[in-house]
Amino acid sequence: MPGENQTKMIEFILRGIATNGGAQIALFMLFLGLYILTLVGNAMVIMLVRSNTSLHKPMYIFLGNLSFVEIWYTTITVPKMLCGFLYKDNYISFTGCFLQYFFFFSMGQTECCLLAVMGYDRYLAICQPLRYHMLMNSRICSILSALCWINGFLWSVVPITVVSRLPFYGENEIDHFLCDTGPLLEISCVRYFATEVTSAVTISFVLLVTFSFTCISYIFILVTTIRIPSSSGRRKAFSTCAAHLTVVIMFFGCAMYMYIRPSGHHPFYFDKSVAVFYTIVTPLLNPIIYSMRNKEFIQAVKKVIKH
Repeated sequence: MPGENQTKMIEFILRGIATNGGAQIALFMLFLGLYILTLVGNAMVIMLVRSNTSLHKPMYIFLGNLSFVEIWYTTITVPKMLCGFLYKDNYISFTGCFLQYFFFFSMGQTECCLLAVMGYDRYLAICQPLRYHMLMNSRICSILSALCWINGFLWSVVPITVVSRLPFYGENEIDHFLCDTGPLLEISCVRYFATEVTSAVTISFVLLVTFSFTCISYIFILVTTIRIPSSSGRRKAFSTCAAHLTVVIMFFGCAMYMYIRPSGHHPFYFDKSVAVFYTIVTPLLNPIIYSMRNKEFIQAVKKVIKH
């Protein structure tokens, strides 16, 4: 088809976050600082989990995987967004755009799975404490971690395939700082109903299944916690899960707003603000939230500092 030949040669322009000249530099410095802090914070979590034998437990192994996801999740999008503050036209090739699109969703869906598995881990630790080491040993932990990664990458093949087959020629300005489903559909020459439904269903399915699984785990945790006779025991159980629940609410709340909503016109400036939150702010807060609320992790940090 002619459209396909033109698609192979096209370059997109990412409009990014449009502001005046002075604000561009200020935002560049702000997001660069947040990006560096995100890399340092999550890298420290990975190094601590690997180097401290006291943290060689399923909960921290999943946390190390989550931090690794966050490093790549931000690296896929933020450097290109920073270029938009420095150049008038922030070009990205067709191949580069859909590679970003693929890895962005792969990491996002891997994170969804990891958050669900971490909720299941907390459920076993609180609701099945006597059987925990049998139900969540190192072998099962490794299998679950691998399945999260495999599912994230395999499931993303469906939306990337159907969207990349759309005809793109003429309009090539993406009103976003990353290649995402909504902005790409907006500039497509033809809006195929089957394509929109397929991409929406595949993304929504992962979000709804992992979020529902996580909610079920926390319902059981809440019921078990309420039955604990001592107030100190209840506080300890709630404290253990508060960090994970905070991350779940932030990440799933933003993602479900973006990808599970009625079709129609949605202001891109607001969508970009929400995207900034779950692509930059949440990955930055994850290591802070987990480390500040966990005594074992704080002890590991103190041990490293002391030596």
